[in-house]
Amino acid sequence: MLQASKISLWMDQLPAESLRPRAALRGSLQADVVIIGAGYTGLWTAYYLKRSQPALRVVVLEAQIAGYGASGRNGGWVMGELAGEDTLLAGLDAATRQRCQALLRDIPDEVGRVLARERLDCDYRKGGVLYCAARYPEQEQRLRAQLADWQRHGHGDADFRWLDVPALQQQLRLAGAYGAVYSPHVATIQPARLVRELARRVEEMGVLLFEHSPVLRIEGREAVTAHGRVSGEWLVPAVEAYAASLGGVRSRQIAVQSLIIATEPLPQALWDDIGLAAGQAFSDFGHLVSYGQRSADNRLILGARGGYRFGGRLRQSFTLSAAEVGQRQRLLLTLFPQLVGVRISHGWGGNLGMARGFHPQIVVDRERGILQAGGYGGEGVGASNLAGRTMAALIGGEMGELALLPWLTTPAACRQWEPEPLRWLGYHAILRSFDWEDRVLQRQQSPVWQRRLAQRLAAGMAGLMQ
Repeated sequence: MLQASKISLWMDQLPAESLRPRAALRGSLQADVVIIGAGYTGLWTAYYLKRSQPALRVVVLEAQIAGYGASGRNGGWVMGELAGEDTLLAGLDAATRQRCQALLRDIPDEVGRVLARERLDCDYRKGGVLYCAARYPEQEQRLRAQLADWQRHGHGDADFRWLDVPALQQQLRLAGAYGAVYSPHVATIQPARLVRELARRVEEMGVLLFEHSPVLRIEGREAVTAHGRVSGEWLVPAVEAYAASLGGVRSRQIAVQSLIIATEPLPQALWDDIGLAAGQAFSDFGHLVSYGQRSADNRLILGARGGYRFGGRLRQSFTLSAAEVGQRQRLLLTLFPQLVGVRISHGWGGNLGMARGFHPQIVVDRERGILQAGGYGGEGVGASNLAGRTMAALIGGEMGELALLPWLTTPAACRQWEPEPLRWLGYHAILRSFDWEDRVLQRQQSPVWQRRLAQRLAAGMAGLMQ
């Protein structure tokens, strides 16, 4: 069996017997839909297919165990938005844009409805999110500009509202905070429990789920493993960052890494000082993304910064180095100095997919019968639910409101990443500019000219990402 503590805190919290692998595929099968990957995208697709069309023969093939990839390793945010949403929706008329925004904002509630209906327990709490200006005054300027942009795109106070420091402190107390934007459209979960519960539920609905069955390649309309093959009318490679290792299907994203740490469970006295009593998520609003939540067992979870390997290679081991843990712990103590001396109990990470243009997509190849979703850009817990619903509706032929969202594309229309070494050089140049900006702005004694230069450089580099 896999050692759960080496995967993530979330996997480590599950009973060992619940992680025993299911049987591997042996022999040949015929299905209506073959799903490759038992993460969120694959399991949500299977769930909505069986809910709408119970007679469909659905087979899921998983290389390891359900949730081994990003679905069992992420930060536990269910977000009511998509990465790159503003650019994705930019070409729509106002009425259609509002309908798409309503569809996105409903994602956490839809997940909550499924959990209640199916009685799936994964510590779901819809406490919203606090986007905080916490470490230097320029963060407040940037966050207020972002709020103005949200308002220009039709969002009101019910979606995003400014909190001054006293109002923020009623929910979260950060050292030296300048304010925050609160949005109710985020829930937090125990992500490994969700993916394992989904796997159990789809099996009850009649889905055949095989673990330790890595798909080597796609041949025509067949998924081929070392010991068997499954054919179907539709094939759904739900592997996101792992697509590069799957023969017969072109990878639409590059793999990047996200790294997370967790404290030991904190006493109530510390939580009385910190806040987050309603299950809120929080983020430090900088170019170098950091995000966190309070777990159900009272740990503070913090994810910050990531990595990219030359050629988009997957990272295989996520045993974090002392330097990787230390970098995140220093940020944690900057935000929460009262945690000095608190032990970091877990450090882990995962591979995620990033599409060119930095918003997710569903690639529809009707000629080959392939649907491929991904490129969630680190926001896949919620986006995968919408992708699963959308692909199930595409297969069923009844799209409804789901047809409005302009993230469906074709293989020919997909934007491709630049070749190496341009990707590697670009990534590290952008990261260095963000890191320099962060260091300059955190130093109160930095001269005004240097602060302005750092911001302009970081903003210019951020523009290259679009």
